[in-house]
Amino acid sequence: MKILFAIQGTGNGHLSRARDVYPELAKYGDVDVLISGVQADVDFPYPVKYKMHGMSFIFGKNGGVDILGSIKRANLVKLVHDIRALPIEDYDLVINDFEPVSAWACHRKKLPCISLSHQCAVLHPAAPMPEEIDPIGKLVLSRYAPVTAAYGFHFKAFAENIFTPVIRKEIRALTPTNEGHYTVYLPAYSDELMIKHLSQFPEAKWDVFSKHNKEPITTGNITINKIDNAAFVKSMASSAGVLCGGGFEGPAEAMYLGKKVLVVPMQGQFEQQCNAVGAVVMGAVSIPHLDEKNYDTIREWVNNGQPIVVDYPDQTAAIIAKIIANHAPAGK
Repeated sequence: MKILFAIQGTGNGHLSRARDVYPELAKYGDVDVLISGVQADVDFPYPVKYKMHGMSFIFGKNGGVDILGSIKRANLVKLVHDIRALPIEDYDLVINDFEPVSAWACHRKKLPCISLSHQCAVLHPAAPMPEEIDPIGKLVLSRYAPVTAAYGFHFKAFAENIFTPVIRKEIRALTPTNEGHYTVYLPAYSDELMIKHLSQFPEAKWDVFSKHNKEPITTGNITINKIDNAAFVKSMASSAGVLCGGGFEGPAEAMYLGKKVLVVPMQGQFEQQCNAVGAVVMGAVSIPHLDEKNYDTIREWVNNGQPIVVDYPDQTAAIIAKIIANHAPAGK
């Protein structure tokens, strides 16, 4: 059986999860990998057949999406060309993690496309939602990568075919400790803004990992590190808590490690607003912005926040087996 595994390459969560999904898919056939998008900092250790520009949102430095940067990096002509040129009909099964080129190629030729993503869980009617729904953001999320069947991941398995997170093997192998520092990953904030705000909490030691920095910087109680997966994992595992954006895999891994979690969803990013609500349901704390208005909440979290306890079993093999049983063509 020929399988196309298409992965969103913007951010780190999709590729982190894919590192565990790929070996399970490979048990059932020949797997070609397609990655589209930019701004990922995680390596993918398996062969990649298609590397495409895709359609990405660029992180800003003030807590939101860089709209101008996203427009500049967009190439709709190339996107349409890639959708038309992708030989999607050569595959018996297409597994899609929020990847638009393969999804629209399937849609164009009326072929099945199976979602295995967090985004399809966010859109489920039973999923936690903000009180105020962003209709445009929800529409973009629902149409970004159209699929014909969906298997999703969320902080809690609240419906059929919605599963708890894929926790990568390197995280499962860790023995968490508490050395007292706080691990920080807020890619939509500049180093200057993080220093400005985190310096207001001298009682805490902040270990920051930044997309905007190439050399380590230490100022007072704050260390700014360049992105390094091994160093980040080590810091998170030995931290007292994790301050991160409103993504999915980062907060999920912190919860799995039994850390207290504070999330800051990106402004104007509907999925992250939904994730923040879901994280709060699990016991995390959420603030809308990293700014002066939320200092009291940050201080309360540092001084009195509670670790989160979750049960996230390794279900990856069983989920892939279910997808194969339900969607693989007969005789393949």
